[in-house]
Amino acid sequence: MFSPTDTIVAIATPPGRGGIGVVRVSGPRTRDVALEILATRTVLPARVATYTRVVAASEGDGGSLAFDEVVATLFPGPGSYTGEDVLEVSAHGSPIVLEAIVRSAIAAGARLAEPGEFTFRAFLNGRIDLVQAEAVADLVDAVTPLQARAAFDQLEGTLTSAIGRVDAALFDLVAKVEASIDFPDEGYHFVTAGEIDRELGRIAMEIDALVGDAERGRIVREGRQVAIVGKPNVGKSTLFNRLLGADRAIVTPIAGTTRDLVTEVTDLSGVRVCLTDTAGVREPGDAVEQEGVARAVGAASVADLVLLVLDGSQPLDEDDRRLLASSAKGERAVVINKCDLPAAWDPADVEEETVRAAPRISLRTGAGVAELKQRLGERLLGAGGLRDVPFVTNVRHIELLGRASRAIARGRTAVEQSGGGLPEEFLLADLQEARDALEEVTGRRTTEDLLRHIFGRFCIGK
Repeated sequence: MFSPTDTIVAIATPPGRGGIGVVRVSGPRTRDVALEILATRTVLPARVATYTRVVAASEGDGGSLAFDEVVATLFPGPGSYTGEDVLEVSAHGSPIVLEAIVRSAIAAGARLAEPGEFTFRAFLNGRIDLVQAEAVADLVDAVTPLQARAAFDQLEGTLTSAIGRVDAALFDLVAKVEASIDFPDEGYHFVTAGEIDRELGRIAMEIDALVGDAERGRIVREGRQVAIVGKPNVGKSTLFNRLLGADRAIVTPIAGTTRDLVTEVTDLSGVRVCLTDTAGVREPGDAVEQEGVARAVGAASVADLVLLVLDGSQPLDEDDRRLLASSAKGERAVVINKCDLPAAWDPADVEEETVRAAPRISLRTGAGVAELKQRLGERLLGAGGLRDVPFVTNVRHIELLGRASRAIARGRTAVEQSGGGLPEEFLLADLQEARDALEEVTGRRTTEDLLRHIFGRFCIGK
């Protein structure tokens, strides 16, 4: 794992050129490094942006050579991001300049940081817990406002606080049970079976509330896959472009224009959606179209939601009915296009409820498209929409909360079935297992392999 005693350096801004690039230094020798690489000969004032120059040792006379004007800021520990002294140097965003600053810092005694090492030090120094550390990575990776909001809520500690309340209640109950075990001869019982049952029921409700919202949280974090399917020329590619807000797929009056899958990522009501435009499904006319239809069917089979497009200006035919039948078993949404033209059939006459309730839109005029986007977002997010509660978005958290819930359920069942005669040692084992699971969520109890896995997904410099 990382050595927490070294002074580390890395470029903190994304690769490439920009107006400004930031180099970050953290560790016990940060102030010494600052004196070596900056033109200023005095210690930087704390949390004050200081205009100066960055220098490097010259190869000839042993002097120094300035090579950029920078703004340097020193954040003394323990009130910095990592809990150590941190130096941030904002320079011109040329990769050559930023790499030169890094080389100068390494020459002054720092070493190149590993991926996630700055955040790992913040975790080690108690600035953040493991939930918040994972939220940092999620916030960096966020591509929708809803993803950013969920990650920031976790970074602010809302989930940590909720888990902390549950753990505190469990700790209090464990203490009472252990006290009863420690004084068996005196006949002291610090908690009754009825009190244990009531308290475990309350704790179980709090955990179940977190787990119950986890599916929406997972959708927010991981996104959904949506495949647009339908016959040729019903408007699939035009709908694809409308949902993206860009002309990504080719649209022509010629049937069968789309022969392969076209995939893009977009934001629907805050949900990250991997949207796929597919070839028109019909009896294929040649080998190329046959392959396109096969890929369309395959994309529909693995999608979280199939968006079936029907043409309201043309009578339903056998191709439409086959698509309705094949998509009925999974998650499906139906939309009826070309409402600007005379209707050739009435949705009320169709047996499928999803068709009768399908929104009618015109991709030519844009009528109904905004409402469709909203309805799709709500459908993808699930029943209940958004609530102002801590989102459990991480699969690791979901599994550990489930383990805690199962341990509490076992303890509660044992107390009820024993009629209050269950030995405290057996109950204590279940309560301790629940606490261990909760501590794994926040990182108070964890393994090096898990930490390596979590922080290894960070970029260098974060």
